[in-house]
Amino acid sequence: MNIMEKPRIQKATVNIGVGEGGERLTRAESLLTSLVDQQPVRTYSKVTNPEFGIRKKQPIACKVTLRGEKAEKIISMVLNGLENRIKASQFDKEGNVSFGIREHIDIPGVRYDPDIGIFGMDVSVTFEKPGHRIKDRRLRPKKIPKHQRVTPEEAMELMKEKFQVTIE
Repeated sequence: MNIMEKPRIQKATVNIGVGEGGERLTRAESLLTSLVDQQPVRTYSKVTNPEFGIRKKQPIACKVTLRGEKAEKIISMVLNGLENRIKASQFDKEGNVSFGIREHIDIPGVRYDPDIGIFGMDVSVTFEKPGHRIKDRRLRPKKIPKHQRVTPEEAMELMKEKFQVTIE
């Protein structure tokens, strides 16, 4: 296989949606910091929804973007909590995959802390092939050709090889 056609993990984004600001959001941020050794950023609501009790531009969640070894480490940790099983429907047409875990204490090696509580989290993994920079570069950006995009099948193969995942 050509080196330029081999997909790789670009980034992993871990998100904890709390739905409100205040102390719960602060505890979620401290949980993310302890899990990945990186400071999370807050995300803010885009619309006002009185049914959920949120207003526009109110902090409601926190997320952290990981690359390289940190990304692979958190992906394998969360997948171990899911018993290394993913559904094929969790892959999108661009080859990216998203999965979540209901309680962070399901991750092996993570203990319950009464000061923090229990949170669920979502992990989104973005794949790319070498040469993907042409889309994001500042001078003369171009579209990614079809043969250079990651297909769901390639992403599934990469997940099977790297993390020993069974896809249902």
